[in-house]
Amino acid sequence: MTLHAQVEKVEPPFWWSAMNLPELQVMFYGNNIAQYDVQASEGVIINNIRKTENPNYIFVTINSGEIPAGNIEFIFRKGKKKVFSETFEFREREEGSALREGFDASDVLYLIMPDRFANGDPSNDSHPELTEKVNRSLQGGRHGGDIQGIIDNLDYIQDLGATAIWSTPLLEDDDPKYSYHTYAQSDVYRIDPRYGSNDDYRRLADEMHDRDMKLIMDYVTNHWGAEHWMIKDLPTYNWVHQFPGYRNSNYRMTTQFDPHKADIDRKLNEDGWFTSTMPDLNQSNPLVLNYLIQNAIWWIEFADLDGFRVDTYSYNEKEGIAEWTKTIMNEYPHFNIVGEVWMHDQAQISYWQKDSPVGAIDSYNTGLPAVMDFTLHDAITGMFDQDEQGYADGMVRAYDNFANDFLYADIYNLLVFAGNHDTGRINEIYDGDLEKYKLALTLVLTTRGIPQLYYGDEIGMRGEKATGDGDIRRDFPGGWNNDEQSAFTKAGRTATQEAYHSFTKKLLNYRKESKVLHNGKLLQYVPEENVYVYFRFNEEDRVMVVINNSPEERELDLVRFTEGLKGAQSGNEVISGNRISLQDSLKITGKSSMVIEL
Repeated sequence: MTLHAQVEKVEPPFWWSAMNLPELQVMFYGNNIAQYDVQASEGVIINNIRKTENPNYIFVTINSGEIPAGNIEFIFRKGKKKVFSETFEFREREEGSALREGFDASDVLYLIMPDRFANGDPSNDSHPELTEKVNRSLQGGRHGGDIQGIIDNLDYIQDLGATAIWSTPLLEDDDPKYSYHTYAQSDVYRIDPRYGSNDDYRRLADEMHDRDMKLIMDYVTNHWGAEHWMIKDLPTYNWVHQFPGYRNSNYRMTTQFDPHKADIDRKLNEDGWFTSTMPDLNQSNPLVLNYLIQNAIWWIEFADLDGFRVDTYSYNEKEGIAEWTKTIMNEYPHFNIVGEVWMHDQAQISYWQKDSPVGAIDSYNTGLPAVMDFTLHDAITGMFDQDEQGYADGMVRAYDNFANDFLYADIYNLLVFAGNHDTGRINEIYDGDLEKYKLALTLVLTTRGIPQLYYGDEIGMRGEKATGDGDIRRDFPGGWNNDEQSAFTKAGRTATQEAYHSFTKKLLNYRKESKVLHNGKLLQYVPEENVYVYFRFNEEDRVMVVINNSPEERELDLVRFTEGLKGAQSGNEVISGNRISLQDSLKITGKSSMVIEL
């Protein structure tokens, strides 16, 4: 697009024909642009023109549903005189776009922090337009990983057995410090050039789709960065929440549904800023909400996305985030969105899921298909150090977590994980104990829900969160040309790394082909002697999972599991490859697991 001298930005930069969304809000930005009147080319209906207290903005809303692919014109006049015009493009929508299939329980998500995964293009490590330059020696600095690095290692991820990639944000973040995490975005229509270009991002999606893999974008609705160009020249005073000025969030997400809440506490959670460098967006302002909805849809169409992970979902204004979510799901009914609801109680997490029986209590429904199972994560990070079973210790913690599944509307749309980019590294928590990692991974990959693996866990990567987030976001070995060794190849992995990797690969690739682990029902037994037994089953198939969290060998009387075994006399044990007799009893060594295909 070639912009007239008086127009610095047009957003969205283009759109698509044949969308369900009936209107399009086009924002024009330029010095004193509000002095002009706006008309559109013949046949284009303008529903609304909004000029704000800032004369550098005009928001023009048009009837867009019937506009065919091609160009239209926006004509800027002063009085009767035409001063200039802007061409706006409508593109042909790709066939089947509206019916795209999102990620689901048949997938395993591989979570990548792009800056720390692999540097495929060293020429973009720094950029003249952006403040922070590459400095790999700085734990919290930019290290140079990029989109090309992900593309270069798609074969590794696919071979491992993951079917989808969730990448932490890739949009421009011009924060002068710690910009590598990219959650303080400065332009939400532009991939950060230190990662690559918008076209590179689309190329990543195309490369993944050629491998029958899915791409999930990390989307931030709650806040932008203080360096965002619109924050520096606010369209309206209430584009962001002001008190006036800055107030930090109290992080008390419970105030969103607490029947006894004080209004000021709810306001501070919803409207307070996540940090002083992340201004809180005001979704109750229709201009803001429309902007966020259109931006999300723009990226789905442009990059051919298969899903969103939404950051800090439960910090948003309740009604605004619900409208954002429902509008996207109406446009793409088979899409999937998982929200980060970092809470420690199943009822409180469930509140945010679509059709939640908990949310129904106050008639609230987000329309959000999936939430993250943080209570299971809480259990995983402690229970495998508990060698003895207590009333609420050891494997009982897993059992109790699943006993509360009645609180959820859709247990297959829960994201299950041992760790992510914000939590402690699972292999640090368990002090590099491979056997405990195997127990945790067995649980994550065989229970209900959508498993997610954090990059590097599969090779035993460690990192101490207490020393700083940068330590749990270390560089993947081999992702940089001058690395001493590469864990991307079997020949390059150490013996320890290979032990982690081979176990992970075997179980991931088994799960990929096991439909009963995708959507089978769950039958669980109360743990005894720190041994947890459960079954996944459907009409055709049945899998028995045994997790012995005791350091001692255990022998199970199989009569107790008659309901789950359904007469099976033997089965194939996936991890060892052995044929297992299931006639009378079953022995299992200490701190080990079995996945038995009946």
